Amino acid sequence: MKKIFIDGSAGTTGLRIRERLAERMDLEVVTLSEELRKDVSARRDALNAADVAFLCLPDAAAIEAVALVENPKTVIIDTSTAHRTADGWEYGFPELEGRRARLAAATRIANPGCHASGFVALIEPLVRKGLLKSETALCATSLTGYSGGGKKMIADYETAQTPLHLGGRQYALAQKHKHLPEMLKVCGLTTAPAFLPIVVPHYSGMEVSIPLFRSQLTDASVTIDDLKRLYSSYYAKGLVRFADAPDEGGFLSSAALSGKDVLEVSVYGNEDRILLVSRFDNLGKGASGAAIQNMNLVLGVDEATGLCVM
Repeated sequence: MKKIFIDGSAGTTGLRIRERLAERMDLEVVTLSEELRKDVSARRDALNAADVAFLCLPDAAAIEAVALVENPKTVIIDTSTAHRTADGWEYGFPELEGRRARLAAATRIANPGCHASGFVALIEPLVRKGLLKSETALCATSLTGYSGGGKKMIADYETAQTPLHLGGRQYALAQKHKHLPEMLKVCGLTTAPAFLPIVVPHYSGMEVSIPLFRSQLTDASVTIDDLKRLYSSYYAKGLVRFADAPDEGGFLSSAALSGKDVLEVSVYGNEDRILLVSRFDNLGKGASGAAIQNMNLVLGVDEATGLCVM
């Protein structure tokens, strides 16, 4: 039976991973008592005894945790920002071309950021297939449930709510969001997008929208239907799916996939103004679901094991 350790199991992502793994009969989850949870020696022992260790920690603490690992067989899945663009780390998005096999053999995996997952799912295939140039200037709007802000933000929305919490709250106004570096690197872009993240008043769920003018595509003959076929083919395997049209009365809810571990991509608009949309759960495919999917690949089991994909 494989041993799993979650370093930082008290945080939002760590708690979600622990809840999911508690239902798995094929795994032994190693836990530390409350008094040892931050003890360096106890954490070192648990990390080195684990077949797979999840790091659900702030960036600096994640870097420190990696330095504690001496066992070459311990697989680290880091859910922080610390290693997403670092050499020697595999970016944990197996649906991207060529990554599934590398992830299955990796010992250092950087779990994608939530906003970045929605952006990457839409843009990486277009750059890879030559339909967008690397220097293309893009805009992206991302709506996220308030759980993405962690325990303090959850408490603010659920116990200390003010009139400001009733509407969408845009942030990262200086265009320095921490997910931008991985968006650039993974998609092969050289120009950072204008990125508009917005917290909305529901617990979980995410919707990333990227508008494109037809003139931005490298091939003027490409139609909306061509883009739909591209995504449908590109995401034929895994937890990312093409969704042609939702049955929501002409609306798109950012909470539609709350509680799920899949990510849906869609194409809307007309032949001149195209709208690319991805929807998923910021705590699912945007965090803990993706981490468990990557663990499943490493362990050689079906990547959807223990996840909600219906």
